[in-house]
Amino acid sequence: MIVWRSLLKPVATKPFGGLLHRNYAQAVLDKCASPPSKGLILGIYADEEDAFDTGTLTPAGARYNEAQTNGRLLELVRLAGPIPKRGEVRVFYDLEPTFKAVAVCGLGSDCLGYNSAEKLDESKEAIRNAVAKGCRELQKLETNFIYVEDMGHAESAAEGAHMSVWINQELKRPNKRKFVPHCQLHVDRALPCDADGWRIGIVKAEAQNLARQLQEMPSNLMTPTTFAQNVVQILANSGVNVEVKVKSWAEAQGMTSFLAVSKGSCQPPIFLELSYYGAGGKEKPIVLVGQGNTFDSGGICAKPCHGLQNMRGDMSGAACVVATCRAIASLKLPVNIRGLIPLCEHMIGCNAIKPGDVVPVKNGKSIEVVDADREGPMVLVDALLYAEIFGPKYIVDVATSSEHVVDSFGRVCSAVYTNSEQLWQRIKNAGVHTGDRLWRLPLWDYFTQQVCSAEHVDVQNVGRGVGGESCCQAAFLREFLPCGQWMHIDAHNVMTTKGVDYPYLRAGMAGRPTRTLIEFIAQGVCKQTDMCVQKTADKK
Repeated sequence: MIVWRSLLKPVATKPFGGLLHRNYAQAVLDKCASPPSKGLILGIYADEEDAFDTGTLTPAGARYNEAQTNGRLLELVRLAGPIPKRGEVRVFYDLEPTFKAVAVCGLGSDCLGYNSAEKLDESKEAIRNAVAKGCRELQKLETNFIYVEDMGHAESAAEGAHMSVWINQELKRPNKRKFVPHCQLHVDRALPCDADGWRIGIVKAEAQNLARQLQEMPSNLMTPTTFAQNVVQILANSGVNVEVKVKSWAEAQGMTSFLAVSKGSCQPPIFLELSYYGAGGKEKPIVLVGQGNTFDSGGICAKPCHGLQNMRGDMSGAACVVATCRAIASLKLPVNIRGLIPLCEHMIGCNAIKPGDVVPVKNGKSIEVVDADREGPMVLVDALLYAEIFGPKYIVDVATSSEHVVDSFGRVCSAVYTNSEQLWQRIKNAGVHTGDRLWRLPLWDYFTQQVCSAEHVDVQNVGRGVGGESCCQAAFLREFLPCGQWMHIDAHNVMTTKGVDYPYLRAGMAGRPTRTLIEFIAQGVCKQTDMCVQKTADKK
């Protein structure tokens, strides 16, 4: 303020000009000294099929309407036109002194719930979309603090709020960046408050935002080395231990497939090992493997120009695993986690792998490179084999393996391959809860025969025949699975979004399926805890 006063000191030349200058200076000072603005997000239910439905505010909305505005808010909502439908919002100003703007967001019918045909909890998704729309409208007004009511599910409300206001603008000049408000839970002492649900929602949303931030970084600023440095900084004091393994360590471990993919780049490969101990040393860990290609040019079999635009995001699996580990540690889940992240660039160079090259790997099998642009599964091979030393409870790998899943699913869901019905049911239920759905594709022996039919080598990185590329790559990975339960998530098609399908995600990198993976692990912990409690009760 002292600086402002010195800069805006009146000029005593002409009385008239000096007066104008003093008035302008005082106006600027008053604006700077004004208290931070506040906005409020409330929900309203209405049957979208009934044109005569006059709408019903949520309990928190009804309380605010009666206690703070004497019924004026609902009256204005009805006067403003049709009741907001799902995803629509109306903003009202100066209803009372506490909030300069109140956004009333449509939630659809109050009877929404699980839709078996859509494999989606429509009520929770409606809350995320509604809150996101409201926060975006108040963000345009540069509202400092946005208070969000829980709308019946505080976790979903927190997710919608915090994911929607996040913007990828770290590399812009500070004075050109868009305003980002602070979102917090609106509390009415007369109503129950799910503060824990709100906190869990914030942790999940921030995890997905972290994955988005890592994905968005340009590949010249996010090499394997700088990715590792960022992860060390991100996970410092989080409860997650980070070990950075260099090329010589990978060579000593016999990680020939991983190193073969990295040979074409001048950037040295890095292997990250994350560990979180939340359940004691005797508990078997869950192993998470994330594909970490910080850029994928296609190698010798180079991608076309339009296919290179988003290849900085080919490390989406790695970003998802890092964000998931941080969230699990933040939630203090009683589970042990090992995160394995092979990081490299896949570039065109004098040492790059070539079609026809054969790579022998640690388990004795040999891999023929049929197409150098199908390197994704080859990066994961050694991580899967290395996972065996931990005696894992199960293994989950997240990769951007095949662009052909876009043709099958668009941007709506990730593809899942697993040898465990139990893991599939859990990840499916997690997707229902988070709104970030997954769909199971077959892991049949037919596809194994497609990649293992050559007479001169054990496995080829491209299956013979036409189509089924994503299925063949999952079958390829299964050839290097040590043992036990395993799940492969192909997230290539959900790597990016145009900002239309999910109102709470802006156009760009999507960070999916981070929240679903967190929920998947959390549900497994809760189920295991419930089983332990039941066994104890039975003994008594």
